[in-house]
Amino acid sequence: MTRGPYAHGMERTVQPPGSRAERRDRATAETRVAILDAARECLLNEGHANLSTRRVAEIAGVPLSQIHYHFGSRLQLILAVLAAENERLIARQRSMFDAPEPLWVRWELACDYLDEDVASGYVRILQEMIAAGWSDAEVATAVRALLGDWYRLLADVARREQERGVDMAGLTPLEVAALMGTPFLGAEELILLGVTEDALPLRSALRKVGGILRQISGVDQSSGR
Repeated sequence: MTRGPYAHGMERTVQPPGSRAERRDRATAETRVAILDAARECLLNEGHANLSTRRVAEIAGVPLSQIHYHFGSRLQLILAVLAAENERLIARQRSMFDAPEPLWVRWELACDYLDEDVASGYVRILQEMIAAGWSDAEVATAVRALLGDWYRLLADVARREQERGVDMAGLTPLEVAALMGTPFLGAEELILLGVTEDALPLRSALRKVGGILRQISGVDQSSGR
C-alpha cells in the first residue's frame, strides 16, 4: 500500500526524546543489556562449556557481530555476565552488612539468602567460572578479583566487630572473612551437585554457626538478646 506524503513526513519528524548522541548511547546500552540477559539465560540452561555466542545473539535478537563489538570474545561475555551478577549481590550484601545489627544477625540473613542465590542462577554461574578458572588463567584472575570483593567486604565487617569490642579469639579480620565466606562457597558447590539436606545437613550447619556467633557476642540463646 502506498502511503501519502503526510505519513512520510511524520516518520521524518517523530523521534525518540534526546539528542542523536543520547539516542545512540541509549540504544547501545539496551543492546548490551539484551546480550547480557541472553548470555545469562544460556549459561543457566546450557552451562559454560556449551554456551554458543550464535545462540546468545539469536535470543538477544541482535547480529552475531554485536557480541564481538560489545564484548570482544565469548570468554569476555561470560565474565561480563558474572561481573554484573556479582556487582548486584555485592551491593545487596554491603547494604546488609552496613546495618547496625550484630554479626550473628547478618550471618542469619546470609543463610536466608543462600537458597535465593542458588535459585537466581548466580551461584551456578560463579561455580561454573571457578571450575573454568582451574584450566584458564584469564578466567582464574577475573574470578579471584570478584571473590576478593566478597572477602574484603567480610573483613571490613569483622574489623568493625572488633572495634565494637567483640573477642575474635586472636583471628585477624581477613581470617574471620575466610572462615565466614568459604563455608558458603563449599555448601553452594555441594547443593548444585545435588547433595540433599538429608545426606549432608549443609544449611542447618551454617545456621548453627550463627548460634556460635551469638555466643561470641554474649547473646542469650533462649531470649535472642
